[in-house]
Amino acid sequence: MTLYGKLLEREQQNNPIKVGVIGAGQMGFGMISQISTIPGMIVAGISDINLDAAKRAADAYNASADKKVDILISTDFKEIINSDQVEVIVDATGVPEVGAQISLATLIAKKHIVLLNVEIDITIGPLMKKLYDAAGLIYTGSDGDEPAATVQMFEFAKSMGMEVLVAGKGKNNALKVDANPATAQAEADSKNMNSHMLAAFQDGTKTMAEMNLLSNAIGFVPDVVGMHGISADLDGTVKNLDLKENGGVLNKFGVVEYIDGIAPGIFCIVKGQNEGVQHEMNYLMKKGDRDHHILYRPYHLCSLETPLTIARAVLEHDHAIVPMGAPVSETVAVAKKDIKAGDPIDGIGGFCVRGVCETHADMRKNGNVPIGLVGGKSVAKRDIKNGTFLTHDDIQLDESTTVYKLRKLQDETFA
Repeated sequence: MTLYGKLLEREQQNNPIKVGVIGAGQMGFGMISQISTIPGMIVAGISDINLDAAKRAADAYNASADKKVDILISTDFKEIINSDQVEVIVDATGVPEVGAQISLATLIAKKHIVLLNVEIDITIGPLMKKLYDAAGLIYTGSDGDEPAATVQMFEFAKSMGMEVLVAGKGKNNALKVDANPATAQAEADSKNMNSHMLAAFQDGTKTMAEMNLLSNAIGFVPDVVGMHGISADLDGTVKNLDLKENGGVLNKFGVVEYIDGIAPGIFCIVKGQNEGVQHEMNYLMKKGDRDHHILYRPYHLCSLETPLTIARAVLEHDHAIVPMGAPVSETVAVAKKDIKAGDPIDGIGGFCVRGVCETHADMRKNGNVPIGLVGGKSVAKRDIKNGTFLTHDDIQLDESTTVYKLRKLQDETFA
């Protein structure tokens, strides 16, 4: 039976999947609105630090749904997680520390979790996947986000026996490495976005984190620290994401990459595995005789696709994207302004640091700091120049946070 057929069956049985949503911002609100018309699924609880935001999302749901739901709303996410009326949790916060607390509380409550929080997944995802597996629960990233959409395409190609050379996404915003909430505020207001979230898109952190997540799921690595980030159209992407000896920019294949010019799409560059397949690819793709071709999806629907992951988790005990094991890549903190000794250092989407993707091996060798650990009461130990890759000699992390403690356990687990 198809996933849609299983949802219809739950609807006919008057036994809908009961979803609890933590975070009623742009992504959470969109997803809640989408669920309102999906058969066999309801929103049973919503939590947000702004109670009005949670109420607005609940009202929007009931304004569209055929059957009204008495939705539990709260500023305390644990009320939603521990409610008997909720069977699966969606983390739509995007905040590492909050995400760590949500993941742990959901595990203790013995419920599945779907993440619209790439930031926490790249920080402690490998550990949480092992813990959820041990409990017989589903821990998963979300359909619609570029990493999961790219994994679908990657597995589509691999299932046909093709060789995948490069996997990645188009970058949606022009790169502004010094972006911060103040510089992003006006545009954020015009788009009804959180200025910290927009700053994280603009300074590249989101792109780095997304490709970090993809790397951990398929085993590909950034070709160079921060990836190449070339500007190209589809044909230019194929031409330039080739080995240097062939006129491209790459040192090797088996890499993740982002492109300025093909947003909001995702892609895989593939090679037919033998002469017969290569001939058929050249015929079908209508690009002439080529050794490599690009598979491209020109959109991703973000949180609107999350209900597919919710349904897959509950009805099929399956995931959209998960770490394959130990961390493959990391998104580490880089100063985006001069920082003085004793200054507080805020985290993702803030004023002090941006994220850059590198291999886990390079992070360990260089002593760099995962950006998901920065924030809280983190303080500079010494003066840090703009552009510096932070090390543990530069920053005193806030060791009281849940994310710090879980990351320490992850490091010990995969040592």
